[in-house]
Amino acid sequence: MHLGLVGYGNIGRSLLDLLDAGELSRLTVLARPGKAPDLPGEVVDTVADLIAAAPDLLVECAGHAAVRETVLPALKAGIDVVLVSIGALSDPELERDLHAAAEQGGARLILPAGAIGGIDLLAAMAPAGGLEVSYTGTKPPQAWQGTPAEDLIDLGALTTAATFFSGSAREVARTFPKNANVAATLALAGAGMDATRVELVADPAATGNRHAYRVQSPLGDYEIRIDNRASNGNAKTSAATIYSVLREIRNRKGPVVI
Repeated sequence: MHLGLVGYGNIGRSLLDLLDAGELSRLTVLARPGKAPDLPGEVVDTVADLIAAAPDLLVECAGHAAVRETVLPALKAGIDVVLVSIGALSDPELERDLHAAAEQGGARLILPAGAIGGIDLLAAMAPAGGLEVSYTGTKPPQAWQGTPAEDLIDLGALTTAATFFSGSAREVARTFPKNANVAATLALAGAGMDATRVELVADPAATGNRHAYRVQSPLGDYEIRIDNRASNGNAKTSAATIYSVLREIRNRKGPVVI
């Protein structure tokens, strides 16, 4: 497989470390000059060069701001894309444009489950209607540093868990783009961005990133709680997110998909 990669930060580097030798026939990475000096592949610095390389599959892991610039033209060119920055779809105009680009290019926009589980069941229930979905994301205070949470609570002074945000999945994806891709994933699979309710919590006793959600549906009810370990390079990212992207790559090239 010829893999294309947008971004070479914590997720990109960790993903390449997990891929076995021989799994990729070629690697092309779009990265800022000087950001990938040790990369075992071709580095390009323009979207045009990335598309000209014609990867079999493109993984975007560069943040919300990069989605319009990179994912849209890739889809139009017929390149399937795994979108890690799912929260970018909280912008309804961008979501429409991505759908249109995928149809125009005959490509697929792939939304990985990331750090959350049960997405298959939630998506299966959605067509029946009547979904009620509520999600709570809990992380240690340091994982909320550098976000608007710093303006809402004193992260360094917390001695007990504190809920600092309550709202819709659309609101949380826009306000906390580096922390709330899980909420956006649940919303897109289930009740939608505006109907999915979200709470964010800073807990000094947390040892990782906790994702918990409850689903009520005419087809049945369920609850899931997942305590993920943070990735080695970024407390904001669950390690499971990287393995979820790895799964999408291997499902693309393997003889059996699960």
